[in-house]
Amino acid sequence: MKELTFPTLIAVLEEMFGRGLFRTMAALAVLITVLYLYVLIRDRAVSWRKFLRAQLSMPFGAVAAVLFVQRMTHSGFGDIGGPIDVIVLLGVAALGAAGTAILVYTLQSLIRRPGA
Repeated sequence: MKELTFPTLIAVLEEMFGRGLFRTMAALAVLITVLYLYVLIRDRAVSWRKFLRAQLSMPFGAVAAVLFVQRMTHSGFGDIGGPIDVIVLLGVAALGAAGTAILVYTLQSLIRRPGA
């Protein structure tokens, strides 16, 4: 593989997670993003109280994402072989943290009335 293309990346992710799980995760990501944009447009402002709560959930999302990927790939911390493995693991943790923050903020805004 000389270059990484988008179709190649999709094929690798489908191979790692399975086609059904990968497509379900992608659909949920799109749905949560649309709901997040809806909440931002509806409220016309960011609630800093909800934002703080969402940020407090980020470490849990980072750990959950790393454990989920390790479970799906049948690997553990002892399988980390070099710097690229650490970089990928940190990237997974960062994406898990950001995704959890967006999810928590969105759920708070949808469950509670605007301005609360």
